[in-house]
Amino acid sequence: MKSVLIIDDEPDMGFALKEGMSRLGFDAHYYRDPSQLLSNINFSDFSLIITDVKMPKMDGLQLLEEIRKRGIFTPVIVITGYGNVEDAVRAMKLGAVDYIMKPFSMETLKSLVSRLIPEQDEIVAESREMRRILEIVKEIARTDITVLLTGESGVGKEVIARYIHKHSPRSNQPFVAINCAAITETLLEAELFGHEKGAFTGATERKPGKFELANKGTILLDEISEMAYRLQAKLLRVIQEKEIDRVGGTKPIPIDVRIIATTNKDLAEEVKKGNFREDLFYRINVFPIRIPPLRERSDDIIPLAEFFLKRLSNKMSKNFTITEDMKKFLLKKSWQGNVRELENFIYRSAVLSQDGILRLHEDEINLFEEEKPVKAGKLKDAERELIVDALKKTEGNRTKAAKILGISVRTLRNKINEYGLKDV
Repeated sequence: MKSVLIIDDEPDMGFALKEGMSRLGFDAHYYRDPSQLLSNINFSDFSLIITDVKMPKMDGLQLLEEIRKRGIFTPVIVITGYGNVEDAVRAMKLGAVDYIMKPFSMETLKSLVSRLIPEQDEIVAESREMRRILEIVKEIARTDITVLLTGESGVGKEVIARYIHKHSPRSNQPFVAINCAAITETLLEAELFGHEKGAFTGATERKPGKFELANKGTILLDEISEMAYRLQAKLLRVIQEKEIDRVGGTKPIPIDVRIIATTNKDLAEEVKKGNFREDLFYRINVFPIRIPPLRERSDDIIPLAEFFLKRLSNKMSKNFTITEDMKKFLLKKSWQGNVRELENFIYRSAVLSQDGILRLHEDEINLFEEEKPVKAGKLKDAERELIVDALKKTEGNRTKAAKILGISVRTLRNKINEYGLKDV
């Protein structure tokens, strides 16, 4: 899922940006203090960063400078209510993609974001497997049927979800996505269903939830297997009754949304383990579609790489090409991270390319030519041991453990789930 990080010390502006970016289909995260993010956030997890300039402890330009020092090239938009030429020039020198003055309209921001992160209009489907899936998707897009997209992380489940929405009768209505694995249970409930003013500490005003924002359109429940059991019951009622209850609310609110859910787990197995409600499973498993991993559809690898390069060429105003040796390497690699890993690899290779030609370097040959399942298994064992050790050292404090490991808290949470370490 494409996610955006918003930093602004003014809550009104921050929450307005968060809601606006949610309406554009982003998984939006808002923070007030940039100085606290440096040790707790992996900036490369985000597709876009929006930061204010003037903030008490650390200004946005200092944050931008720190992000670039870490070798992270995520697009950054700088916003300010106190603009001057010096700040604008410095922001651009530090690699900001734009510098805009407050107040600005969401249409202005939407136009800018669409240029920075263009949506993939069509799905790259050269392999027989993906062509078959595309035929099915085109048929079900015209209906309102609930869809469950399954497959490993990074295979393109969200791309398929957006394609379904785009080719549905609801295409002119909102597409709203939320990652159920990235938010704590309490916050997820408020994010999904909204809350009334005074519903809990910090609820200073009424706030609509994702279901309300998606009304008449489509909601994507990404990684639904990670939703807390208690919230699963509330979601089941929403599906059955077609209405939601805001946290702290006194009356139900009718909603009309199409639901698409994704998971990288076997939900039937999760039901057997008692982690997922059986009745909810049958409600969302109406039309399941498995998206195969990239290693099972090698015919898509080169077309995808060329698609990503074309997009980079447009963004960076530079023509990129791939050598035959690099193509052979791309076809041999196992791509455990699937399409997302391929995209990141192409992006990194393009950034490091001096003349626009993506060549295979010696260190890449040494690093990947011996990729074998046994080696991957050893790496996973080592990774698991490191995580267990960090959690024990911090007495289960995930924030501190993530800092020791040099990863984000969200990444650590996903790893804990992957390795079954919830009780460590």
